[in-house]
Amino acid sequence: MKRILITGGAGFIGSHLCERLLNEGNDIICLDNFFTGSKDNIRHLIGNNKFELVRHDVIYEYSAEVDQIYNLACPASPVHYQYNPIKTVKTSVMGVINMLGLAKYCNAKILQASTSEIYGDPLVHPQVEAYWGNVNTIGIRSCYDEGKRCAETLMMDYHRQNNVDIRIARIFNTYGPKMALNDGRVVSNFIIQSLQNQPITVYGTGNQTRAFCYVTDMVDALIRLMNSDYINPVNLGNPAEYSILDFAKLIIELTNSKSEIIFKELPSDDPIQRNPDITLAKGKLGWEPKTPVKEGLLKTIKYFDKVLFENK
Repeated sequence: MKRILITGGAGFIGSHLCERLLNEGNDIICLDNFFTGSKDNIRHLIGNNKFELVRHDVIYEYSAEVDQIYNLACPASPVHYQYNPIKTVKTSVMGVINMLGLAKYCNAKILQASTSEIYGDPLVHPQVEAYWGNVNTIGIRSCYDEGKRCAETLMMDYHRQNNVDIRIARIFNTYGPKMALNDGRVVSNFIIQSLQNQPITVYGTGNQTRAFCYVTDMVDALIRLMNSDYINPVNLGNPAEYSILDFAKLIIELTNSKSEIIFKELPSDDPIQRNPDITLAKGKLGWEPKTPVKEGLLKTIKYFDKVLFENK
């Protein structure tokens, strides 16, 4: 049994992680400022004597005695991280400094939720951890991309300078129940539009590619990485690659929707290809995703159908 701090614990991935680690018998501190997280995601855990919910913003110092820290705090969809880009950078940089300081003080392991966005619009495909990326430092996505890149730098420097025990997870597109209705990402947008028989919005030609990992697989990967002894960045994602257009058609099929596909201009710096090489995760963690995309999508569609019905 461990005492585990999860920042961003009321968010999409964070809430699933809280539940899994709590079910394994650990004491959980769920830290969230509720900018994108929701109490609804963790409401069923409140009242458990091993679960503590703290409303707090990681850009300010926080103190607790813990064994492990999962630093997931940061808005992760373009809609949310571009809403207040300066705050996004502060969350990534000041947040990880505060959490690394706490890890140093407690002699705790710390896992940083990094992102596939650190590769920018990649010139290497699929992306391997050794690739340094192709990132615009002054674009509208830079607050997130560069904030996460700086966070990785800080993780490595705290390890080299202060011997902090670090883990770095480069998370690729993840989906599943508890995604927010206003998440603004491909899976939630397409499912909601399809369930309501609204036009599905595809940006650009739809030939750009993405890879989608079901949330329970991602949680398993994060826990395996935390409990490993590997300190360098690891790609975590599902290497099954879809074009955005084919993905839209798949969701229309699975929802039996009457939605039509409409095309709009591609946003600035939107990556053309995004797909993880997970050779390292397989070798170091013995991990690869188990949930087929169609199976995961059906579970996610069922979740959103229920939420939309309850919000009528």
